[in-house]
Amino acid sequence: MWSWIDTLVQGLLLGGLYGLFALGQALIFGVMRLTNTAHGDFIVLGAFMAFLVTTGLGINPFIAGALLLPLAFGFGYALQRFPLNGTLGKDPLPSLVVTFGLAIVIQNALQQGFTADPRSIDSMGLNIQGVALTEQLSIGVLPLLIFVLALACTAGLQWMSQRTALGRAFRAVSDDREVAQLMGLRASHVYAMATGIAFVLIALAGTLQGMRTTVSPSDGPALLLFAFEAVIIGGMGSFWGTFAGALILGVTQSIGFRFNPGWGIWFGHLVFLAVLVWRPQGLFPKTKG
Repeated sequence: MWSWIDTLVQGLLLGGLYGLFALGQALIFGVMRLTNTAHGDFIVLGAFMAFLVTTGLGINPFIAGALLLPLAFGFGYALQRFPLNGTLGKDPLPSLVVTFGLAIVIQNALQQGFTADPRSIDSMGLNIQGVALTEQLSIGVLPLLIFVLALACTAGLQWMSQRTALGRAFRAVSDDREVAQLMGLRASHVYAMATGIAFVLIALAGTLQGMRTTVSPSDGPALLLFAFEAVIIGGMGSFWGTFAGALILGVTQSIGFRFNPGWGIWFGHLVFLAVLVWRPQGLFPKTKG
């Protein structure tokens, strides 16, 4: 029994990491209906930038992550305000092409700058520390920290969406861009703000991913897939749904890994496909009102 409880707990902790991967994607899609196919590569870029700062300046990864967050916001704001805003419209193809091109550029630039070798960020021993819940069950300090941060980010995004003027602006331009602009909102600025916040989440996810395991320049597509599956399973437009979808994905993969080390990712794909077929709106979609 304890082995199954451990599998469940480890799956939930893994789902917390996937939740961080997915929240930025959920925000961008929810506000702009833009599918960022470079999302996973931006997470990898964030991990390598954190690695560069920690090794270059000799500081701990949490300070490095804190330094990267405002830079990530500025980068995301500028990226959306200038090249990506011009791709938005009824046809999704331009944004898909542009972000796919960005993914290729990031992968090749990282391979040129860092080679194809995987790197990791020094976690100051957190990746080997654990908290014993019982004699049979313990959880890692770093996965627990990641889970708590993912939970806090989800709650923060939901609060911002429902309780702040910026959140109302996000919902307004998402529902009807033309009417929102007639009411005085600048859609280009609102879109850029959403992407800036999403890139803060991306930088945080990349830093924590680099602390938890190794990353390589080619990891982007896999991380994009995990983020996309979590968003679809949970339901488009719902941050808590996205977080729940990430937890379901993490637990499913953990169960698969328990049966066979090669089955974990495959089990997650099966659950994603099942939800896509039987409940394409997701398990916890955004409700009106």
